[in-house]
Amino acid sequence: MPDTAQGAADAALLKCTRCTRLAAFLAQVRKDHPDYHARPVLPFGVAAPKLLIVGLAPGMHGANRTGRPFTGDYAGILLYKTLHKHGFANQPEGAEPDDGLKLKHCRITNAVKCLPPENKPLPDEVKRCNSYLQSEILALPKAISLLALGLVSHQAILRALGHKVSAFPFSHGARHALPGGQTLFDSYHCSRYNTSTKRLTPEMFDAVVAAIASHVR
Repeated sequence: MPDTAQGAADAALLKCTRCTRLAAFLAQVRKDHPDYHARPVLPFGVAAPKLLIVGLAPGMHGANRTGRPFTGDYAGILLYKTLHKHGFANQPEGAEPDDGLKLKHCRITNAVKCLPPENKPLPDEVKRCNSYLQSEILALPKAISLLALGLVSHQAILRALGHKVSAFPFSHGARHALPGGQTLFDSYHCSRYNTSTKRLTPEMFDAVVAAIASHVR
């Protein structure tokens, strides 16, 4: 997508109030935390990546605060450490937007661009936000690899590409060759809950990212 078109798309996203529940919640967050970003969060990374990572939604004190995906929250610790290990980031940590973190061959976005109450977007909010994800994916190289962090992101990617969700079941470590030429990789979300309960271990997440690194190079 040309820079001017991307700039217009970014500006439109930052002003989006399609989901009245989320817009009202963010308005209250801005009152309670006037120094927070508390708006839709734009993607982060290179313009023409080999890998697009799709998370669920911004975290309250992470991306919602900093304005950069997975920045300042617990999930970002494992994510950026693993991306750095496999050559997708220039450093293993990403705590603040001015920390010098740069992604390599990689871009990160979310299925839902706004912070949802209790970190749980409603199904209609996921669907309403899907056109943004669709535009993001279609603007990238056709043979892009996609990493879905969790079931909701997995389904959002499939809907954005016009595929039946039932045709590509989610499971951790799965790899799906999609009809449009993309490859979809699945992982449990690297959230505090999943890692603290051992549903997702660092070794499990590392194996997924290692497989992606091998696939794209």
